[in-house]
Amino acid sequence: MAIGEFAVASGLTPKALRLYDDLGLLPPAGVDPATGYRTYAASQLERARLVAALRRVGVPLARIGVIGDLPPAAAAADLAAWWRQVEADTADRRVLVADLLARWRDRPIEEEPMTARVTVSGADGAERGVREEQQDAVVVAGGRAAVADGFGPDGAAASRAVTARVAAADDGSALEGVRAALAGAAAVVGTPGASGTTATALCCDGERVGVAHLGDSRAYLLRQGVLTLLTHDHTWVRSLVDEGRLTPEEAAEHPDRARLVRALGDGDPDVHLRRAVAGDRYLLCTDGVSAVLDEAVLAGALAGGAPAEAVAGLLAAVRSAGAPDNAACAVLDLVASEPAA
Repeated sequence: MAIGEFAVASGLTPKALRLYDDLGLLPPAGVDPATGYRTYAASQLERARLVAALRRVGVPLARIGVIGDLPPAAAAADLAAWWRQVEADTADRRVLVADLLARWRDRPIEEEPMTARVTVSGADGAERGVREEQQDAVVVAGGRAAVADGFGPDGAAASRAVTARVAAADDGSALEGVRAALAGAAAVVGTPGASGTTATALCCDGERVGVAHLGDSRAYLLRQGVLTLLTHDHTWVRSLVDEGRLTPEEAAEHPDRARLVRALGDGDPDVHLRRAVAGDRYLLCTDGVSAVLDEAVLAGALAGGAPAEAVAGLLAAVRSAGAPDNAACAVLDLVASEPAA
């Protein structure tokens, strides 16, 4: 079987198959000496599907090699032992996280010296890509902006609810602005089920920038040429990377990489508060941008020009990459307006 055919049948990607060959976990049946092209036997499908299933639940590669070579009863016992350890480790981490949250929850935010108030200049855009329906939504409205990536039959309505609430939000503090906007959107959308949406919103009150986030739509900061990811993807695969059970390279090729563990309506959003610094540029985008373009391309598109030019450059790069998904983005510049009193 050719590697592409074997990948489809096994549930693994060709890139993952090449990685597992390099690790000795799943060598091909043959390798063309001239081209290096790998071929597989149908008899290898059972092991490949086992590897795929074990990776989906986060079993480390080294342990998969051991489990795969054991007889069924011993393999079951080893997997059960590993899962008991995972549950024990999770319980320990739960206690530690609860302690940290209790320690920090009521700690006041340290004030930073303000040098100048800022205003926001921004632009947004979206690309349907090869999808039949546009379920991504984006808005820039004064000092507020949001992107949302809907899913399911009512995904388009859910994502538009986010951008509508952000656009209509009252001006106020950066922190309360983003919280209130997403709370209002969540009340409209309800608890996610077959349909729902991600949501990433930004609010600048002239002195602070607040970012609220649920799902895998992202916020980035470009400061003095350095691009920094501000949000943390709420995906199952990202949690496996955080636990050391997947490498970032494996995560990028994982068949469940888009599987969300949190979306709008799944509790409170992650909220970040930052000092507003003139010259900073923020990017909000759905995974139709961030999963298609690497950070070097993002940084290059953001490096110069007005926000509208940056948005056009990002969407052009997405189209050049095949636009496999809906894509939406907003670019916002912080511009000095007046010295702080």
